[in-house]
Parts: sequence; C-alpha cells; structure tokens
Amino acid sequence: MPIQQSEVLYTAVATAENGRDGRVATDDGKLDLVVNPPKEMGGNGAGTNPEQLFAAGYSACFQGALGVVARQEGADISGSTVTAKVGIGKNDDGFGIIVEISADIPTVDAATARSLVEKAHQVCPYSKATRGNITVTLA
Repeated sequence: MPIQQSEVLYTAVATAENGRDGRVATDDGKLDLVVNPPKEMGGNGAGTNPEQLFAAGYSACFQGALGVVARQEGADISGSTVTAKVGIGKNDDGFGIIVEISADIPTVDAATARSLVEKAHQVCPYSKATRGNITVTLA
C-alpha cells in the first residue's frame, strides 16, 4: 500500500542538467556529480551514470532491510555486504533495466543467508518500488 504525503519522513531532492551527459546534484550540496554515458553505450565514461547511482542506492537500502530482518530473526550479520548489479539494455519500449542483488553474510550458513535475503527483498523499499516493473534476481 502506498504511503500518504502526511506520512513522509524525509524527501531527497536532486536535479539533473543535460540528462545522461551532464551533472546531477542534490539541493543540500552533499551530492554533486558529473554524469556521462558509459563507454559501452557510446559515451566517454568519464563520470558516473544513472545505473551506478541506482545500484548504490539499491544496495544501501537492501543492506538496511537485511539488518531489520536480521534483528527480527536474531541473526548476526556483522561484516555482511550487499552488491547490486544494474544492467541496462534495449527492449520493446526502448530501454529497460534489470537488477541482480547478492549478499555476502559470512556469519551465517547458506540456507540462513538465503532466507534473510528473501525476507529483506520483501521489506526493502527499493524492492517494493520495482516489484512487477523490472526483473530483480536474488543471487
């Protein structure tokens, strides 16, 4: 169920100039980056790109969700990492993205790690936002 405007706790604000070949910055100045298409898409690859920014945000959000689930389950996930791979390519509508999420949780066995990751995928706000819109694979 979507949240209501009155329930919003924080709003991030970012502005882009010149799309994929320009600059993106937040209103508080904490993020101010040159963006360029990657070499694989014909760009110079000198700056970051929207897919890298999405991967960074998704992995951080998913790691947070993993922490919430781990606390609920009484699991120790210290030293864990989450990696998001965001791919972009052509589809019937122009371009689309796919995501692969993987977690390294050295403090638990493989079955427990898989269960925690699957549960985190159900509560992560990025996972909720993309569910049914793009392919997200849990590796």
